[in-house]
Amino acid sequence: MSIRPRITPSKPARVTYLKVKNFRALRDVEFKDLTPLTVLLGPNGSGKSTVFDVFAFLSDCFELGLRRAWDKRGRARELKSRGGEGPVEIEIKYQEPGFPIITYHLAVDEEQGAPVVAEEWLRWKRGSYGQPFRFLHYRRGQGEVVTGEMPDSDDRRVPAPLKSADLLAVNALGQLADNPRVGALRDFITGWYVSYLSADDARGQPEVGPNERLSRSGDNLANVIQYLSEQHPDRLERIFDGLRRRVPRIEKVLADPMPDGRLLLQIKDAPFSAPVLARFASDGTLKMLAYLVVLNDPAPPPFIGIEEPENFLHPRLLQELAEECRAATARTQLLATTHSPFFLNALRAEEVRVLWRDDAGYTQARRVADLPGIADFTHHGGLLGQLWMEGHFAVGDPLTNAGAPLRRLLP
Repeated sequence: MSIRPRITPSKPARVTYLKVKNFRALRDVEFKDLTPLTVLLGPNGSGKSTVFDVFAFLSDCFELGLRRAWDKRGRARELKSRGGEGPVEIEIKYQEPGFPIITYHLAVDEEQGAPVVAEEWLRWKRGSYGQPFRFLHYRRGQGEVVTGEMPDSDDRRVPAPLKSADLLAVNALGQLADNPRVGALRDFITGWYVSYLSADDARGQPEVGPNERLSRSGDNLANVIQYLSEQHPDRLERIFDGLRRRVPRIEKVLADPMPDGRLLLQIKDAPFSAPVLARFASDGTLKMLAYLVVLNDPAPPPFIGIEEPENFLHPRLLQELAEECRAATARTQLLATTHSPFFLNALRAEEVRVLWRDDAGYTQARRVADLPGIADFTHHGGLLGQLWMEGHFAVGDPLTNAGAPLRRLLP
């Protein structure tokens, strides 16, 4: 397993904005002022997993290449919005500590069954005055870049053609020392951890060898436990403390090498002398262990995505897990999807976006803090999960016409 770049500034870089066009149900959706912890809420089919997959798609484009990321999602036939025209467009704004906000725009289309980068650019504005300018701009493998630590509009633009139209310029040029700002964005995205954790995968017996970071599926959980026990025993003990608070009588987790070169993950209960094999441990225990490993990473990824953390966990554990997610955002940024009112109860209204499908079938999104009446309810002690279950969000209820109530209430 390859080790991804690690970004560990005192204050992490943040994604502050996301705009998506023509990506499945996301025909034209925008998320402004993203918080360090952002949670997506909505009924099944509202587009939560699709927003989650936008981040996974970008991560795959940088890690696997555009062609593989495109093909694994069914190409244009499955990826483009139904009835939509033009390329898939993704635009993010992110900020590194000490630098202006950078906008990254990627437009991908398909020609003769193969994806091409229709357009890709990076833009920022130096100082309080002046117009934003693009210091990288490419179409179908042809373009130019302004080099240097702090590219400016007066600096020389250097043509740098790529070998093919399906290569991402940021991914290619970000590996060159002449382009530190491009490289910083490349490292930022390649460092993302967008997870699809599976308790079944965590039960596997991988080959012996420490891994610094949990895989997307969690199939190397034993390897990460081995790494932490060897390099960060204090951090591992903190993880065990968190697990013991949530799972009664858990004493510790062991990753022991076997004669055939595999690692055996075992969980020891305090009353018994012999540990239990991870293959016989509960789904909830393994999922909680995996979440604690991710949230307590000694050098965390700059962005973490978790889908439906409530799965397999006792409802009373979810509020504390949500609080631990927020605590982790001192060192990273976290996006989660949920259906759990218990998880919501620990969240702030500005941290939650509610999603629904409009009459045309496309996803719409709005901050819960902007929904009518929510600010007053929370000011008087109302918890978001309770308000949601009582119908105060006006959207997000799978048993009602999700879009109609909101249109009646919003100005």
